[in-house]
Order: sequence, then structure tokens, then C-alpha cells
Amino acid sequence: MNAELDSFLTYLEDEKKMSENTRLSYKRDLLKLQQYCSGLAIHDARQVSAANLKSYIVYLEAGSFKAATISRNVASIHAFFHYLYNEHIVENDVSTCLQAPKIEKHIPEIMTEEEVVKLLSQPKTTDAKGIRDKAMLELLYATGIRVSELIGLKVGDIDLQKDLLKCKDRVIPFGTNARDAMIKYMGEGREALLKGNESDILFPSCLGEPMSRQGFWKLIKAYGKKAGIEMEITPHTLRHSFAAHMMAGGADVHSVSEMLGHSDIYTTQVYAGLGQSDLRKVYSEAHPRG
Repeated sequence: MNAELDSFLTYLEDEKKMSENTRLSYKRDLLKLQQYCSGLAIHDARQVSAANLKSYIVYLEAGSFKAATISRNVASIHAFFHYLYNEHIVENDVSTCLQAPKIEKHIPEIMTEEEVVKLLSQPKTTDAKGIRDKAMLELLYATGIRVSELIGLKVGDIDLQKDLLKCKDRVIPFGTNARDAMIKYMGEGREALLKGNESDILFPSCLGEPMSRQGFWKLIKAYGKKAGIEMEITPHTLRHSFAAHMMAGGADVHSVSEMLGHSDIYTTQVYAGLGQSDLRKVYSEAHPRG
């Protein structure tokens, strides 16, 4: 199965443009299947039967793997054999017999819109740090991006003329509150933080260097405490709140999934809802600060 697996991984990189982490995840899952098949004296994907795949899932279940892990393995196997079938390497897609186990979805803890307003009003915009913090929090809630994506943004990633943020492989609209905070930050805060240094990092630390994840976590926790919000706030809390508030405002699951950068809508469905699809229209109608 080595040749087929190498071909599949090349396809994920060249055609599907998947990240290295995603490709490694597929590779780990499929190497595990390959090892199992080798134990059955099966060394060619064309020899794998539906019964073999079913027995493999039973093997994983017996190994006390979590439902989420087994579900991911099933998805990897589906993708692999679907590719082989489309490429006419196998005559039948034997993976269609597999069903992923049901996973209990834990509803993420989210903030109320009132708590979000309290949090976003905490930074005092009387100095460069406060102006930056205000802009970061507004942009985080306005777009739902991950903290790693936020601190990795470059100046060229934001378009204040069109109110759009370019983040990896997606473009996300944002509203007037985030735009106003960003305009003030770009005009009054960023250069002061850089202290004369040249950098394309959008949000430098107070030392003029790239900000760390830990640094931003401490920042948001401090503002949460200052706002008197009892729940533990993390950067992901604002991401969850963005998604939940968008859905509550009438945004459809496909649009929210696209903005969050989820690989499939099932991850997003925990936030519930359904509707239309033009991102700018969806955003302005659904986001509380759109």
C-alpha cells in the first residue's frame, strides 16, 4: 500500500492544498491501517475488502480508542479509498460500508453579548498598549479567528478600505467597531510599540517583537477579571462566542464554517442554525457588532 498512500498524500498536497498538519494526520491514520493489513498478509489496497475494514474498526474499538479518534480514522479511510476509486486504482470503494461512531458533542461555553461588550470596553485607549489590546479583542470577536492566527497576522493581511481580513486560505469580513479600533491602532498605536523598528507584524508586543500565545492569553484573562466576568475566558471563548452569536443572528452554518476555517460543517453544527450564503450580507445581518 506504500505507493497508493504516497500518491494519496501527494494529491492532498498538490490538488487539495491541505496543510502539512492535516496531511500528517491522514498519514498517521492510514499507516496504522496499513500495519493492520500487513498482519493479515494484505500488502495491496486492491486486496482490502469491506470485511477487512469493518474488522479494523472493531480492532480500534477493542483498543479503547476514543470515539473521536475512531471517527477521524474512518474519515481518513473514506478519503483514501474514495481517491483510489476515482483514480481507477480500485474497482469498488469498499469504505462505503464504514460508519463513524456517534460522538457526544460538548456545547462550548460562550459569553453573552453583554459580557462581550463588557470585555471589549476594558482596554483604556489612552496609550499604545491599550489601543492595541482594544483592536486585538475587537478583531478577534469580529472574525472568530484562532489566537495563533491573530498573533501571526501581517499588516498586508488587513484591508481597512473594504473591511476584510485575509487569514490563511480565507477572507473574512468585519464590522464597524473592529474597523474603528483598527484605524485608531494603525494611526496611533502600532508605530509607538515598534519603537522605530521595522516589522510587518500587525500586532507587536510592548517590546516591539512578535507577541506570544501565552502573552495574549494573560492579556485576555486580565481583562476578563477586570470586567468582573466570572467564567474563565480564553481566546477560544471569543471564537466560540463569535460563532454562536452569528448563528443566533441568523447566519447559516456554511457561512460560519467558512469564516471559522473549519474543514467540514459538522464541526460548526454544534452552534446550530441554517440560512443564506453571501458572507458580507450574512455578516452584516448576523454579527452583533456588524
